[in-house]
Amino acid sequence: MNADKTKNRLEYERRLQADMLDSFDEELEMEIDDDRMDELMADVTTSGEGTDLDRRFYFKELFRLQGELVKLQDWVVHKKLKVVVLFEGRDAAGKGGVIKRITQRLNPRVCRVAALPAPSERERSQWYFQRYVSYLPAGGEIVLFDRSWYNRAGVEKVMEFCSEDEYEEFFRTVPEFEKMLIRSGIILIKYWFSITDDEQHVRFTMRIRDPLKQWKLSPMDMESRRLWEQYTKAKETMLERTHIAEAPWWIIEAVDKKKARLNCIHHFLSQVPYAEIDHESVTLPDRVHNPDYLRQPVPTSMFVPTAY
Repeated sequence: MNADKTKNRLEYERRLQADMLDSFDEELEMEIDDDRMDELMADVTTSGEGTDLDRRFYFKELFRLQGELVKLQDWVVHKKLKVVVLFEGRDAAGKGGVIKRITQRLNPRVCRVAALPAPSERERSQWYFQRYVSYLPAGGEIVLFDRSWYNRAGVEKVMEFCSEDEYEEFFRTVPEFEKMLIRSGIILIKYWFSITDDEQHVRFTMRIRDPLKQWKLSPMDMESRRLWEQYTKAKETMLERTHIAEAPWWIIEAVDKKKARLNCIHHFLSQVPYAEIDHESVTLPDRVHNPDYLRQPVPTSMFVPTAY
């Protein structure tokens, strides 16, 4: 009997460890995807800047920071905080990779991503900020904007999707809009991911060569590459006119993706003072066994074929 108990306990511990490793594998899968891109990069350029972060250190820090993000999430829920984070930058600057690492271990009901499509005809006739307002958080929520109302200062300006009057009105309005959000109790954090001309060229070339990444390239992306200088001018104007004391811009050096992820998450954690919330210990209840219950057989035709 004792041998059976020991065997069951060891099997239970093995399954717990396997489940933990499977959780870590989520990050490993994304890193393997990055490794594929690094191999493609080697075919494209010999001068690209690789990461000088030790892989073990990177994973150790990432998992530690993600643990802190969970504590931050608990604090946001406990204190009913409202947090908005804007992620802006050129195409292929690495915004999506950072957002994935932030949300990876968090509750999607607490931390959600807002990535708005191009406005509809109806939305184009509304107050410019109106469609963004509905995505703002309630108490106990974090919203990460993968691009934001700053589209007007970037792509809309460069691609001439807005008039000069609309562009100037945006700059008159956005400081007041953001101050209003902050007065309402929203914590607003704005990040710009900065990469070099050469680095964007390399990342675009990698996407062209990688069939799993080609979907990320659109005609608009191609045009943004051609109009690099116009986007630079638009970015400089945007930072100059919207870097306000109440809602400053924070620049992330993003040529090295791994460093950018760690630096961004580390900084984000520093912007929202939080403390660890004490939770009551959780104990699984005893399973109810009903002697009259008989599990009904499931037809084999309903099972997904075992291909692996």
